[in-house]
Amino acid sequence: MKLIIMTKATFFVEEDKILTTLFDEGLEDLHLYKPGSEPIYSERLLTLLSEDYHRKITVHDHFYLKEEYGLKGIHLNNATDEPPIGYRGNMTRTCHAIDELKEAKRKSSYVFLKSLFDSQTNPADKQSFSIETLQEAARRGLIDKKVYAMGGMNLDNIQIAKDLGFGGVVICGDLWNRFNIHNELDYKELIAHFRKLRKAIG
Repeated sequence: MKLIIMTKATFFVEEDKILTTLFDEGLEDLHLYKPGSEPIYSERLLTLLSEDYHRKITVHDHFYLKEEYGLKGIHLNNATDEPPIGYRGNMTRTCHAIDELKEAKRKSSYVFLKSLFDSQTNPADKQSFSIETLQEAARRGLIDKKVYAMGGMNLDNIQIAKDLGFGGVVICGDLWNRFNIHNELDYKELIAHFRKLRKAIG
């Protein structure tokens, strides 16, 4: 099972140090997700990270960054979105419904299935599927190794995603909620939790 870490939606002072430590600890797949931000801030963050780590980063916006910094690929935030004209390379997508999975998987390296559980970062994002619905999707072969569970994923429910046959999990709030960007410099608890997540998906 794969472990995807998605960045916080906002930039913060210690971010490059924490991401560097996560990569040093074995992070293989980071999604750079900064909705509504100016590209210069993403550029600044990327320049603070070792070039060795750029090939492990998938970008959700400002797709030119993929070529400019040698990133892993681009991510489309909806199943029906089209990539930039002429784009060739690694591409992933977010699906918001089970009936989007079959077609999206065909056109993507992997896909996220959003809102498996209530979001820990956005209170408006509520659980979208019953366990029975997910079990049926797995039985029909729609959920498989190319589909990653997203939305409210944490240490406690990784096993559920594993049992359903998901190929990976997308972690955001479960990790970043362990670090207060406004008054903390010590991120040991966050790194310790990342180690637990890696062990859980093993």
